[in-house]
Amino acid sequence: MTEVLLIDNPAPGVRRLTMNRPEKRNALNNELRGAILAALTEADADPDVRVSILRGAGPSFSAGYDLSANNAENQPYYTAGGPGQWARHVVDGWTRIWDLGKPVIAQVHGYCLAGGSELATCCDLVYVAEDAKIGYPPTRLMSPPDNQFHPWLLGMRRAMEMYLTGDAISGVEAAAEGFANRAYPADKLDAEVLKMAERIALVPAELNQINKRTIHRAMEIIGLRAAIRSGTEMQALAFTTKASLDYRAQFKRDGGSVREVLSARDAAFGDYREREKK
Repeated sequence: MTEVLLIDNPAPGVRRLTMNRPEKRNALNNELRGAILAALTEADADPDVRVSILRGAGPSFSAGYDLSANNAENQPYYTAGGPGQWARHVVDGWTRIWDLGKPVIAQVHGYCLAGGSELATCCDLVYVAEDAKIGYPPTRLMSPPDNQFHPWLLGMRRAMEMYLTGDAISGVEAAAEGFANRAYPADKLDAEVLKMAERIALVPAELNQINKRTIHRAMEIIGLRAAIRSGTEMQALAFTTKASLDYRAQFKRDGGSVREVLSARDAAFGDYREREKK
């Protein structure tokens, strides 16, 4: 059985996690989500680690949650039930990265969509390939995001445009508009991210824990965490609409069905899977 997460230590003080479901564009099933959080927690407790990098194997960082899996079963940690359980569950999971002591870097290339963008967002730093595609296409027929970070990082106008269309932005746009720190040519991304991780690792971990926390506390004071948690209720409300119910009823637990449904969603827009066909 293939390991869903590969772990190495490419430089002193640097732990690197590679999501390893390339044939699924690193779609986030419960096994992979659990493995990511466990590995980051282990790195946080390891005195030899000062910073972690999270990247994806194959053509993409992550195309989102695995819609061919039953994500309601065998969830990697408990979240109270009721309407909106899934949105609250994933927000609770990814904000555990926010609450770790040591910095986590998202290294993004290819598609960074839906749940994949939520994962990247909760990392402390985000470096992207210039030709990466970051977006939330489920707003077209399913719901707004589980983790509604867009107004905070991208501003009201850009967030509104992305929600109303489901369109993606490029890595260059992501860096210019606040989603990412910097964008690099795809063939230089590995080296540039490692270079930044090595700089971070020069700072004592106990000091960087405070450096990280002080930025997050400022964002929390102006309401980021409360707004994102409130957003899970809006996501749950969207799931009750006829459009969302009809769309989700089309999914079967097999890859072929998922591909067909996503293609039908995006055909009129001519992007994502439909652009690849052309």
